[in-house]
Amino acid sequence: MKKILFFTTVIFSLYSCQNQAQPKKLETSNYTTPMTKESIYQFKVEDLSGKTFDFATLKGKKIIVVNTASKCGLTPQYKDLEAVYKEYKDKGLVIVGFPANNFASQEPGTNEEIATFCQMNYGVTFPMMDKVSVKGDDMAAIYQFLTQKSKNGLQDSTVEWNFQKYLINENGELEKVISPRVLVTDPEVLNWIKA
Repeated sequence: MKKILFFTTVIFSLYSCQNQAQPKKLETSNYTTPMTKESIYQFKVEDLSGKTFDFATLKGKKIIVVNTASKCGLTPQYKDLEAVYKEYKDKGLVIVGFPANNFASQEPGTNEEIATFCQMNYGVTFPMMDKVSVKGDDMAAIYQFLTQKSKNGLQDSTVEWNFQKYLINENGELEKVISPRVLVTDPEVLNWIKA
């Protein structure tokens, strides 16, 4: 009888200890470190003419950031980008171009040459920034934000080619990444602009 009582007490004690320890384990297993989400508004860059372009001036607007190139098979996208910009700029849309020479040396020109090319061939009026790198060790800080989930809070991505589009909402947060071959006139992009 004493043995049965002893084993019952031991089993009850073990069960009781296990149940007391379990809630603490559950509390810590559900804890996740909060991610610091950045905003595009923290960035100041230079435009093609060397003037400071402050993204904070775009608060409340939708922004499409696109890496561009003058000698690419996708270069004619400048035409659609300009058309969409003209149609929606007064409705809260800004398109910001970043020339980049990361893909097959398709943007070899100087800032002055790029500005002349864009104006003469496509009549570009949307803001065009200083030529940057959009991948690799010398990736521009703004593209680190656009491509790293730890900074943008949405997703990791890689700039696949020229004319990849990053859609930024009115709060300066990354909302979508659009493939280079998807035109800015695609319903997915236009519906986002209009929403």
